[in-house]
Amino acid sequence: MLLLLFLLLLLLCLLFLLLPPLAVLQQQQSQGPRLSWLAGLQHRVAWGLLCWAAAWQQWRLEQRTLHVSQSQQQALQWCLKRAQGTRCPLRGSTDMSAFRNHLPVTKASQAQKEESEGQLSTSNQPHGEASVQATLLGLAALNKAYPEVQAPGGRACVTPTSPWPHRLPWPWHALGQVSPPGSKDPDALLLGALMSPGLRALEAGTAVELLDVFSGLEARGEELAEAIAAGNPGVPLPRRAAELREALEQGPRGLALRLWPKLQVVVTLDAGGQAEAVAALGALWCQGLDFFSPAYAASGGAMGLNLGPEQPRGLYVLPPGAPLIELLPVKEGPQEEAATTILLGEAQKGKEYELVLTDHASLTRCCLGDVVRVIDAHNQCPIVRFVGRLGQTLSVRGEDIGEDMFSEALGRAVVQWPGAKLLDHGCVESSILGQHVCGVCLQIPLGALLPTMRYLWH
Repeated sequence: MLLLLFLLLLLLCLLFLLLPPLAVLQQQQSQGPRLSWLAGLQHRVAWGLLCWAAAWQQWRLEQRTLHVSQSQQQALQWCLKRAQGTRCPLRGSTDMSAFRNHLPVTKASQAQKEESEGQLSTSNQPHGEASVQATLLGLAALNKAYPEVQAPGGRACVTPTSPWPHRLPWPWHALGQVSPPGSKDPDALLLGALMSPGLRALEAGTAVELLDVFSGLEARGEELAEAIAAGNPGVPLPRRAAELREALEQGPRGLALRLWPKLQVVVTLDAGGQAEAVAALGALWCQGLDFFSPAYAASGGAMGLNLGPEQPRGLYVLPPGAPLIELLPVKEGPQEEAATTILLGEAQKGKEYELVLTDHASLTRCCLGDVVRVIDAHNQCPIVRFVGRLGQTLSVRGEDIGEDMFSEALGRAVVQWPGAKLLDHGCVESSILGQHVCGVCLQIPLGALLPTMRYLWH
């Protein structure tokens, strides 16, 4: 029996090694628009393996969240064993209490100063098991909610950055993608998506980046249409160029569905502060589409996992694996320097906490500044919503107020205007007027003959 399993695994490995060159050769010989049978076989096998890997990660996540204290202790051991340099004062000790006593909590500003002086080595890129879990579970959840999205040619990323925190190796890296993975040319990515009218999912690094893509598309629409008509790159597609021009002539509202009639979902990574960009996209360019974020990427590379598209938007579970995440209670008024952190299993529903991250690169308990509110729990781990970042204040008339408080007050004011929707807002200091100016962008239904956008300057 074991010999048979070994032979099957050996044949499967040989198949993986032979599929890429054979698929490329077959595609080079085939002039038709359909994928070769070898490429189709590669796609089916890859998806089968991805679903298996996602099921394994889902099981691991369930086990870890059921035993959160033990899981965080293991995360601490992982960080200590892989600590770089000789800064680790806990050689031979992996006790959580000793770890907290020997390593004080460090503010983000202090960590950045030490990093610039070469004392620390930190990274803002998502890392650890959470990034792999977020990608595998997110792709599997997307496939379950929107089965047609993962068909060959069903997805396109229009930004150099990807919404998936971890880049998967072959044979998974190109599943359903229109553009080649790893491409960094924004124009090539956008053109690849525009030349594929059958897209089911539109991907971008963040909602803010996608907002810039649609703004640039409207500004450079004719240039892009000419490139598509001339076949730069690829085969000339004059009919598709005409469809692009016609879609742009009808304005921004619902533009995505006019360009891609089969589009179902927009996938972006939640990096905090993206809610208004998502609202703007949903009100105009991506009207009528669903939005999905596979993860919340906090400062310093910490990850929050999205349990599925059916969950309310903006809710993420904080995983207990590496890197180690602690929670610092947020209190009104000045923050106490010696405030005590808690572990994930001790979080209370309705309370707000600042994320404290420890990874193996710096071995520093760093306050990230990201504030989250506990909404619910998944087993023993908190499900949170991003609230804002500490230290970020607005000065509308010379006073200092939190950005989240200002946004909440502005949202309540807009509700009193029937039919209006808040798309974006900003606050800058005007050197011309000699005072602070608040700009508010609203969508106002005043009739088809009147502009739907108004900028109110106070």
